[in-house]
Amino acid sequence: LVAMSHPAGFSPPEPPVQLTLTAQGHTSRLQPETVLMTYIVTDACIRCKYMDCVEVCPVDCFYEGENFLVIHPEECIDCGVCQPECPVEAIVPDTEDDADGKWLKLNTEYAKVWPNITIKGTPPEDRDDYATVKGKLDTLFSTKPGTGN
Repeated sequence: LVAMSHPAGFSPPEPPVQLTLTAQGHTSRLQPETVLMTYIVTDACIRCKYMDCVEVCPVDCFYEGENFLVIHPEECIDCGVCQPECPVEAIVPDTEDDADGKWLKLNTEYAKVWPNITIKGTPPEDRDDYATVKGKLDTLFSTKPGTGN
């Protein structure tokens, strides 16, 4: 063995950091520059709640309120398969949230207290009546939990 010495003040470079993210059995390797993102459910889902999204989610990160669904941001793996399933385009990346981040906050808060939903239930009969209504959070949103499954 040969002992190696380094000049004063020299530090060898650190090895690259490997980050691993595991969510409900799915593991992803992340590079240090990776920015974690999640999808969020927004205003358009209120009183529509079609639920097509829950059946395609590989990590079961949807939670059900009485008239709205949310995505648990710590469970979402940013795969995006749910987004095209929503007929009212209520699911968006958190990078498209309102400036105050209200939808990410709302998804985070209610994912902690509402039941998990993994199987599509029966959407509200009047869902189409609310599909194009704007500003539903202030007038139609219910904090009550759904039934989950």
